[in-house]
Amino acid sequence: MDSIFVNLVAVAEAAPDMSISGLLAQASPVVKGVLVLLVLMSLVSWYIIAYKYLYLRRAAAESTRFLDIFWKNKRLDEIYQTTEELKHSPVNQVYRAGYVELTKLKTGAREGDTMHRQMGDIENIERALRRARTAEAVHLESMTGFLATTASAAPFVGLFGTVWGIMAAFINIAKKGDATLITVAPGIAEALIATAIGLVAAIPAVVFYNFFVQRMRVIEADMENFEADFLNIVKRHFFK
Repeated sequence: MDSIFVNLVAVAEAAPDMSISGLLAQASPVVKGVLVLLVLMSLVSWYIIAYKYLYLRRAAAESTRFLDIFWKNKRLDEIYQTTEELKHSPVNQVYRAGYVELTKLKTGAREGDTMHRQMGDIENIERALRRARTAEAVHLESMTGFLATTASAAPFVGLFGTVWGIMAAFINIAKKGDATLITVAPGIAEALIATAIGLVAAIPAVVFYNFFVQRMRVIEADMENFEADFLNIVKRHFFK
């Protein structure tokens, strides 16, 4: 009876800790490094997700407000002053660039300007609008590249940790000469944790990246449409 009790105690002491915290504590340095990298990627991704969600929502709301003000007001100078606080609206920034260029040209305009001169002025306004639109598009897309990188790379980083963990488990089997479940399970389990965390980091990144791309396309389409409308207004009223 005593011998049975001793054997049971020995088996209990030999059994590895299969809890998540226990597996992480027993993981190899390489697997721990992979897990730390994945956790950092996930944290940065969630920061970008929160920031870009709030930013794009505000940009869309301010752009809608700007367009409402623009089409209700017939004076460009009043629109410029009224919409000065809408700094997060990409459409407003395109308008402001075009209005500043138009003001410069009208200030330096002379009576009897030739048609060639007027066409050059219109091209200057068009370039100013295009530069502003490109700058705003780049700003809208900032930081989303990290989400794309995380979405594509995190599963493979996790897979690397998995492969390394399984390899370590087989090396442990070879050293002990024992292929029992107690010997194999810890290495396989810690390896699968790396895969799971890789997916946890990648799935939100790919979902929100696609969501942000769709929102950005809508805002960029608004900028393109407004650019065309603004040029039509300028040609009709200032360069007859």
